[in-house]
Amino acid sequence: MFKRYLQVTKPGIIMGNLISVAGGFFLASRGEIDWILMLATVIGLSLVVASGCAINNYVDRDIDAKMQRTRNRVTVNGEMSGKAAFFHGVVLGVIGFALLAYFTNWVAVAFAAFGYVVYVGLYTMYFKRNSVYGTFVGSLSGAVPPVVGYCAAAGQFDAGAAILLTMFCIWQMPHSYAIAIFRYKDYEAAGIPVLPVSQGIAKAKRHIVLHIAAFAVVAALLPLTGYVGIGFMVVALATSLWWLAMALRGYRLGIDVNKWARQVFFFSIITVTALSVTMALDFNEVSPNLLVFAAH
Repeated sequence: MFKRYLQVTKPGIIMGNLISVAGGFFLASRGEIDWILMLATVIGLSLVVASGCAINNYVDRDIDAKMQRTRNRVTVNGEMSGKAAFFHGVVLGVIGFALLAYFTNWVAVAFAAFGYVVYVGLYTMYFKRNSVYGTFVGSLSGAVPPVVGYCAAAGQFDAGAAILLTMFCIWQMPHSYAIAIFRYKDYEAAGIPVLPVSQGIAKAKRHIVLHIAAFAVVAALLPLTGYVGIGFMVVALATSLWWLAMALRGYRLGIDVNKWARQVFFFSIITVTALSVTMALDFNEVSPNLLVFAAH
């Protein structure tokens, strides 16, 4: 019983978000870590993410049944009813937002709510099924966890948080397009208009290269604005340029496109993990000039 309630929350996605929310929190803490706040932020946001994933599984039962990758999900194979998945998601969301509201601040809660509404409301309910821009809309919600971690510790949305939001949003694009290429048949069977299916793999390759290049530029803004040190700059340049070189190999004649896309996807995970860990360790003491929203 417990297993299906865990599986419907997509634990792999939760674990990935744990790393980024912790990275954002440690970056903003600058060595003065409130461990209770840290724990509450991580648990609260994890429950919010789990809630969104459970409701996503509830809504997507029809298209999940058409895809090889998702046809064995508990909401598709009958292990869990749609009603149970939906209410499980609601309960997790209420608890998660309550934890964030009690322990963090209104800025962090507002961004968590923004990510939730975008993922469950805009992406799941409409854009995923109806628009090639679904990937971009989904990337906005995927970029929220490190920002929530940052704002929970900093109590404000400043230039550092804005860079994190932009950086993680751009990272989502090549990451997602790579998945869409090696899962092309799944998305085609389900009628999901991701870029490779609706506009061709050649255009998706071009967008992967352009977004990785943009990601490298935005990642460099963190050390250039003084939020992190030279260690982060070295890691950011090394991983981004290697990722970009890997993406450009997609233009070789006779390349196995599915194998290449899997490599681009896999290295995207390495890149974002490396940067999340490095920014947690290589922080600088700064007084940001740009304060957009403050919690107090």
